[in-house]
Amino acid sequence: MSLLRIDSSPRGERSVSRTLSGEFVGTWHRAHPGAPVVTRDIGRQPVPHVDEEWIAGAFTPPETHSPAVAERVRVSNALIDELLAADRVVLGAPMYNFGIPSTLKAWLDQVIRVGRTFTVDASGNYQGLMQGKKLLVIASRGGSYRPGSPAAAYDMQEPYLRLAFGFMGITDVTFVYADGLNLGDEARERALNEAREKLADLAHHW
Repeated sequence: MSLLRIDSSPRGERSVSRTLSGEFVGTWHRAHPGAPVVTRDIGRQPVPHVDEEWIAGAFTPPETHSPAVAERVRVSNALIDELLAADRVVLGAPMYNFGIPSTLKAWLDQVIRVGRTFTVDASGNYQGLMQGKKLLVIASRGGSYRPGSPAAAYDMQEPYLRLAFGFMGITDVTFVYADGLNLGDEARERALNEAREKLADLAHHW
């Protein structure tokens, strides 16, 4: 069983999502000795945004690609192969302005690709090609936007990530929140302890 860790925060050790993803992966690896773990740091080493060469490469045969187009597709293929090889995916995702960081959006644009991670049949129906994987999202947030809370409608992070990964066939998704981080020391400490407790349990049963 292999695991892919993706960190999307640009911050270093001050990043809550990065800290929690590192702690989780360490515990998970001790519970699954010998299992391969691959780390992709898109927060500090961003992937390219989709551009005209990428679009040309994604929708044309490889033998027609110019060097520039071939390079854009090479990056996309590498990211997709990395995702395809993983049985488990751990995503550290801070909430930025109610949604996700642009670094994470750029990564999703690279991997959501027709013929590689989804197909379209003759009737226009979409079919994800990534079934059988599990995704854990460690979502850090300054406020609290959980379902049922007064601010729940502002949460564009969780619905989008569920949709984007579900579109590729990854529908077994677990969210662990570290929220209320900007609501005072007591709220922050309570949120971190709660997240760590849930992640420690998941590391042995996920």
